[in-house]
Formats: sequence, structure tokens, C-alpha cells
Amino acid sequence: MHKLRHSMLSSLFMAAIPGLLIGFMVGHPGWILGLAILIWGIYQSHQFGRLTDWLQFESEKEPPEAGSHWGELFDELSRLQKRHKSREKYLRSVITRFQQSSAALHDAIVIIDRHNNLEWWNKAADRLLGLKASSDRGKPVMNLLRDPRFIRYFKKDNYAEPLQLISPVDPEVQLQYQITKFGQGDHLLVARDITRLMRLEQTRQDFVANASHELRTPLTVIRGYLETFLDQELPRPLVRGLTQMQQQAKRMESLVSDLLLLSRLEASNQISDEQSVQIQNLISQIHESAAELAREKGHSFELELDQEFDLLGQEIELHSAFSNLVYNAVRYTPANGHIKLRWWVDAAGGHFAVTDNGLGIDSIHIPRLTERFYRVDESRSSASGGTGLGLAIVKHVLARHSGQLSIKSKVGHGSTFACHFPNDMVVRARATEDDDDHTESMPA
Repeated sequence: MHKLRHSMLSSLFMAAIPGLLIGFMVGHPGWILGLAILIWGIYQSHQFGRLTDWLQFESEKEPPEAGSHWGELFDELSRLQKRHKSREKYLRSVITRFQQSSAALHDAIVIIDRHNNLEWWNKAADRLLGLKASSDRGKPVMNLLRDPRFIRYFKKDNYAEPLQLISPVDPEVQLQYQITKFGQGDHLLVARDITRLMRLEQTRQDFVANASHELRTPLTVIRGYLETFLDQELPRPLVRGLTQMQQQAKRMESLVSDLLLLSRLEASNQISDEQSVQIQNLISQIHESAAELAREKGHSFELELDQEFDLLGQEIELHSAFSNLVYNAVRYTPANGHIKLRWWVDAAGGHFAVTDNGLGIDSIHIPRLTERFYRVDESRSSASGGTGLGLAIVKHVLARHSGQLSIKSKVGHGSTFACHFPNDMVVRARATEDDDDHTESMPA
């Protein structure tokens, strides 16, 4: 363009100088110079008109022929136009390829803009989520996917764990939602049909539940006979053997009970009847039982309980989850240890934490602690009498209460296991027993 500018100025001088010379020759330099510049301007205007017409109406054709700088300008614009068309063709092919590949996917893919409005989705989203291109484009996603659990999941802005829900179109279809943030506040929603996987999981759960239930009767009989035999006068070696059998039978009964509880928790990922649980009383009861369990070890306990707020949920399940955490701290903390139980509420929601000054856990084990039967130290866990299902039960109870488990531990410095619940699960504590039916949600 710099070269074209100089070329245009040169053409102006080439028109003006001859006109000025001729003007001096005829005695009217000003008039002749003005006439020469006027002719030059008319020519430039004509070429500019040709350029405009070509750009507007004939850009698909070759550029018109022109001399000097106008020819160079036509050629440069033609080259730019060809490059842009080539780039546009490539981008169109990429978009077409993307649309074809996304249409072939069985998973629903939805792009949500920074204002939480639907921007684009593939064909699977029509089938799995019931979206309609003719009417739903540009509408808020929470107006179309109205399940309160999805709205809660979308708003919390933490998508490390997927969400499982029934399809809004077909109650027989189970969907797994996974959200990824990208760009300037945009979201990519992927909904996967996991119905078959859920049916296989249900088969496994039914087998475990049925097997566990069938084991209860023979275990009861075995324990009954063992207790009867131990009430008799028997030789010491025989008593020792029967006592160990009785201990293992008790451990197996605990394992069967935990398996049945875990199967029941896995049967549904939500609680059906939320009630206000007096969390302070619940934790106090667990503390009393834990203190009795820790009597021989000489543990000391510290309680820090927020008296203003309770928790929505099922008391039996919460008791099971909290007691598992507390009893684990008692079992795995060496003698004369210190255990702190804390319940508090802040802007993020409600929290229950169990902190001990025990041996601690190596960081490589923490991601797997909630797996069934996972052992950090097989010999120590077996000696403690644990079933290996406690933290798996805690994880499922928290999932049913929209909560999360966090674990912080350092070898030689103890551990902290904390349960975190969202704001909408926290309610004001009842002032009196007469106000049982009235609860006030915690302000955000």
C-alpha cells in the first residue's frame, strides 16, 4: 500500500507538470494546470467507480484491466480476496466436519454461552434432552432443564464430579451430566446415556444385597452356637479357638451389615424425605459412644458445635456417615491421642470435620480411600476390626445429601476428614421443641 501511495502521487505530478509547462507556453499556467488536475481527478474517480462496481457486483470475476497504480491495486485486492475465500472455505469445511461428527455421537453436546443461554447442540441433545432448534435456541438452560438437582449442580460452578439424573424426555433413560468451562464464561455440557451401565450396576448391587442378606442367617446360627459353647467349661486351647471364631463372626456380621447399608445407599442417589436434623445432638451422641470406645486408649475429645444451624437430610444416614469418621479416628489414633469434632456454618454452607493427631496418611493413598475394601495398612486395618467399607458409606451418604468429602492428612501429623454441605441443605436450628414443623433456610 505504501508503494501504491507513491505511485498515485507520481501520477498526479506527471499530470500537473506537463499542464503547468503548457500553461506557461500559452500564457495561462493556472487555467491549464487546473484543467490537467481536473482531468486527472476525473480519471481517478472513474477507476474508483470501476473498483467499487467490481467489489460489489463482480467480485467473483477477474479484476478489470487498468494501468499504473490502479492495476496494482486491483491485483492486490484480488489476491487478498482469493486468500480470504480460501480461508473461508477451509473454516466452512471444518464447521461442516464438526457438525457431521457431533451429529454421529450418541452423547448429547450442548454449548451454553456466558449468559447461561443455549447457543448450539447436536442431534443427540434433541433425543436425550428434548431440545428443539425451532424454539429453544437462545433460551436459558435452567428454564429447559428444570430439575432442582441440575440447577444446583450448574450453579455451584464446581464440576469435578459428574451428575446422574433421569432424562427429562424418557424416565427409563439415565443420563450422566458433565460440564466443562471454556472461553469467557462459556460452558460445554455433555449428557451421556448410562442406562445400560446403571442396569449392570443394579445387577451387581442386587447380587451383593441378596448375598449379604442370605449370609445373615447362617452367621446368626454360628454366633449362637459359639456363645453357647463358650458358656461351658472347656479346655483353654479350645476356648481360645472359639473366642477367635466368635470375634471373626462378629466382624463378618459387621461386614454384612455395611454391605447391606451400602447397597441401600447405592439404590438411589437422592434422599426422598428431607427432615431437619438436630446436628448438635447427633454429634453429641456420637461423641459419647466414641468416648466409651476410646476409654482404654485414653483419647481426649474436643467439641466445637455451631448451635444456630441444623442440617436437612436423613438422620440415620448422617449418623452412619459421621460415626464412621469418628470411629475411624478412634481406631487409628495411637493411645492418648486428641480428637476434635467440629460443626460450623459459613458462606459456603455447613461443615462437619473430624481432626486427629494420629499417624497420618500418605498422600498417594488419599484418592483411593473411599474405594470399597481399600486398605492403607492391611495388618493395622485388620487388627482394628474395620470392614473397609466405612469411607465408601460416607461418600454415598454425602452424595445423597449433595455433600462432598475432603481429606487432608500428613504422615506424622494426623488427619482431617471433613463433610461439606451446600447452603440449601442448612437450616436455622429450632428454638424450641414446639417449633418442630417450622424451619428457616439459612440466608445466602
